[in-house]
Order: sequence, then C-alpha cells, then structure tokens
Amino acid sequence: MATTWTTPPSELLRADSDVDLAAIDPSSSPGFAGDKQDAARALEAGRETLGDLQERFFAGSRHGGDTGSVLLVLQGMDTAGKGGIVRHVVGAVDPQGVAHHAFKAPTEEELAHDFLWRVRRELPGPGTIGVFDRSHYEDVLIGKVRRLASPDEIERRYGAIVDFERELVDQGTTVVKVMLHLSSDEQRSRLRDRLDRPEKHWKYNPGDLDERLLWNDYQEAYQTAIRRTSTDEAPWYVVPADRKWYARVAVQRLLIDALAARRPVWPAAEYDVELERIRLAST
Repeated sequence: MATTWTTPPSELLRADSDVDLAAIDPSSSPGFAGDKQDAARALEAGRETLGDLQERFFAGSRHGGDTGSVLLVLQGMDTAGKGGIVRHVVGAVDPQGVAHHAFKAPTEEELAHDFLWRVRRELPGPGTIGVFDRSHYEDVLIGKVRRLASPDEIERRYGAIVDFERELVDQGTTVVKVMLHLSSDEQRSRLRDRLDRPEKHWKYNPGDLDERLLWNDYQEAYQTAIRRTSTDEAPWYVVPADRKWYARVAVQRLLIDALAARRPVWPAAEYDVELERIRLAST
C-alpha cells in the first residue's frame, strides 16, 4: 500500500484517560504525509490489502478453526462521516464477512433489558468484521446529555462497558473504537449542504439541530466516556474528521493494522490437492 504514513495512526490517534478533545484539531491530518489526492491513492491501495486480510480471516474461521472476530465501533456527532467510513472503507471487503448494525433509539423490548442486551445480540460471529454505526456508547452519551438515566446509572454503565469489552477481547474479539472528531463549523457546513441539495434532503433530520444546540454538552460527554472506557484491551482512537479523506484513510489503516495483528493465514486444504488435480484433468 502507499507509504504516506510517517507514523501509524494507532500510535498518534490513541486516546487515554487524559484526552482533551479541545486540544485536538478536527481539521488536522496527523501522521499522513500527503493531501487529498495522496489519500485517494492510499485508500485505493489499501482496499486490496484490507480485502486480502479479511478474506484470509474469513476463510480461517470456516476451515481453519479461527473463532475470533473484529468489532469496529464508530461514534461521532451527526454528519461526522460514519456512513462514508462504512461505504468507502468497510465496503471494500467481501460483504459476506461483514456484519453491520446501526443502533437507533431502543425499542420497548430493549428498554425492558439492561442496555447491553441488544448489543450482545448484534456481536459479529467468527471470522467476521462487525461494524457498529453508533453503539452501546449512545447509552452514556445521549443518556447523559439528555438525562435519560440518572448520574449513578451512567457511572454504572461506564464500568459495565469496560467489563463487557474486556470480556469480548478475552473471547477473541479485536475491538477498534473510533470517535470521528468533527468541528461545529464543519457540521454546520455539512448540514447546509444537505439542505442545498435535493438529493440529500432525505439525509437531513430537523432533530439534528436540537442536538447541535447541545454541542458543548456532547463534547464533554464524549470526553468523559473516552477517558473512562479507553483501556489497553480496547483503546479509543480520536480521528480528526473535518477532512473526510483523512478520516477514511485513517480508519482504513486502523482496520488493516487490527486484522494484520491477528496474523490470518490461508487454511490448509482438507483434501489431497494433487489427487484432485488428477481427477480434474480426467473430466
């Protein structure tokens, strides 16, 4: 793949318990030595690498005994680019090895259970890349900002999330958590674009403006959630998202590195290859 990274994003973008979102420039492109055109080339080159790793991973789960999975958690304010990541990054791999789920407001049935109940039902199976477009973190983001749960319950949920993700890792899941860090000005521009273009009217939700009025509250909620739940087992990555091209190539690299660290290999044939060659030649 294109060598445009001076430092892996997994090192530069990792957020720990002292993260300060206000100190991270949403329009920056940390570690990427190039512009939009370079990013397009890197993204295209990375498609082949990501596709090869994903196919090996998937094949290993079907014939090699690999029971692990990868979970990509995408969080961000409205218009941050989660859908673009799904289309341009995850969309490059074989869809049979991907499980995508976008969490909406909980149903009555889901509200009757613990907040992680519905999340467990959508976890990826062996050899699969699971993508959560929004996730269990909504329950400590919207839940906190909109006061849908008490402060004590929000505190309990932070701990429950850490335990849950540690359990996933212990069971063989690689967890990649991405916060797409968007600026308020860029969000305004993207919302205006949706209003200016008829083909994007369907993407506009008047309720997005209500959430936008609580911008500072959401930034504080994100920062607290990241500080409380970024662990060695399941770290958070804060990806500057004002430049869509950077966010996409950064998440692609994070996903490539996560899969490569699993060292997926092609499973050995469970039959006599040479015998099958002879049989095929005789047909």
